[in-house]
Amino acid sequence: MKIKALSRPTSSQQAPGSDVARQPRNLDPSLHPFERAREYTRALNATKLERMFAAPFVAQLGRGHVDGVYTLAKDPNALDRFASGSGDGVLKVWDLPSQEEVWQTQAHENLVKGMCWTQDQKLLSCGSDRTVKLYDPYNGTSNSAPTATWLGPNAFTGITRHRTEPAFAVSSSVISIYDLNRPSAAPTQTLSWPTSIDTITALSLNQTETSILASTATDRSLVLYDLRTSTPLHRSVLTLASNAISWNPMEAFNLALANEDHNIYLFDMRNLSRALNILKDHVSAVMDVEFSPTGEELVSASYDRSIRLWKRNEGHSRDIYHTKRMQRVFSCCWTPDNAYILSGSDDGNIRLWRSHASARSGIKSARQRQKLEYDEALRTRYKHMPEIKRIARHRHVPKQVKKAGEIKGEELKSIKRREENERKHSVKGAVKRKSEREKMVLATEK
Repeated sequence: MKIKALSRPTSSQQAPGSDVARQPRNLDPSLHPFERAREYTRALNATKLERMFAAPFVAQLGRGHVDGVYTLAKDPNALDRFASGSGDGVLKVWDLPSQEEVWQTQAHENLVKGMCWTQDQKLLSCGSDRTVKLYDPYNGTSNSAPTATWLGPNAFTGITRHRTEPAFAVSSSVISIYDLNRPSAAPTQTLSWPTSIDTITALSLNQTETSILASTATDRSLVLYDLRTSTPLHRSVLTLASNAISWNPMEAFNLALANEDHNIYLFDMRNLSRALNILKDHVSAVMDVEFSPTGEELVSASYDRSIRLWKRNEGHSRDIYHTKRMQRVFSCCWTPDNAYILSGSDDGNIRLWRSHASARSGIKSARQRQKLEYDEALRTRYKHMPEIKRIARHRHVPKQVKKAGEIKGEELKSIKRREENERKHSVKGAVKRKSEREKMVLATEK
């Protein structure tokens, strides 16, 4: 068989649908003296357009709750379902595409303190009424009875599930491990630090190293436990108490703590003597924190009525989300596709936000995608330029947040000045004492 292949020289290639020959381009930099200037102008325009089209708020889901929303839980096996728990004990399951409630029940008498989904898409919840209840929202009707109930000795403060085993952990004054296959049974393990009697405020099982459990308590401690030996591994004490824990899904040893001192601390569990990074921008207590599914970013909810997004290797937030009507934010989480953020606040509303304020979902043509990628590359290349940096960083924040930030900045500067003055005086005192000792030695020798 004889085969002839058609071949054309590169210079005669034509654009699709055109009869005009594509001319070769000489990439010699000496022939394009204004290339960097043109690129800078394009980067500046791209940065301005990004801020112009920034509209992070998407929607408020349904009618919300009657009381404040204090906990959120996303289904690990579904992109479109998540649950919320409020201060009046009501649980609701929501459908994200329709933004409507699909299931609800009166689960507890008081606050819902924690929720999590099991592998078979059932919902566990714990409350301050000392009960843990298991529901089946996918197969049950609203206001249905729980399929299982566990009763504890004290009010529960948090719940987390094991990734592979049919087990979950709940916290009160101690951490109790229960078996999902044994309803109403006693806990299979009980964990606590030997000398601590304080209430545990948050706990979380590592979803990669599944035998490691972390907890925080009102005595400002962070404690790591090993489920294989039922013993605590390490205890570290912070400056103030922590409200939430989140493990990095991509780096199994790293975790983030939402602290009362307005900061978020990133730790490596192999070395808790110092933090990997401290994220500073909030002006009130951080109530919740969660890593993104990629492990590269975090979202935090604060008592200062704002939500902030962070890159894990940077010290300041890359964006801040707020609305006029949003009150204290107690819970937040990423959607599993990394595209949206959910927040629950004290005003009873659940809000849906874009993870990138100027991003738009929907089908894009190849030309649109190419343009967006080119603009992103330009912004990254020229992000160090003063004008581009100023435009990219500028955010309008609520008046009370701005004022509190200014006051906090002055307080930190004052503390720093005082420490520097004390250090200078201590050095001068040491020099003076040394010279006096030398004089005494010389006097005794004479």
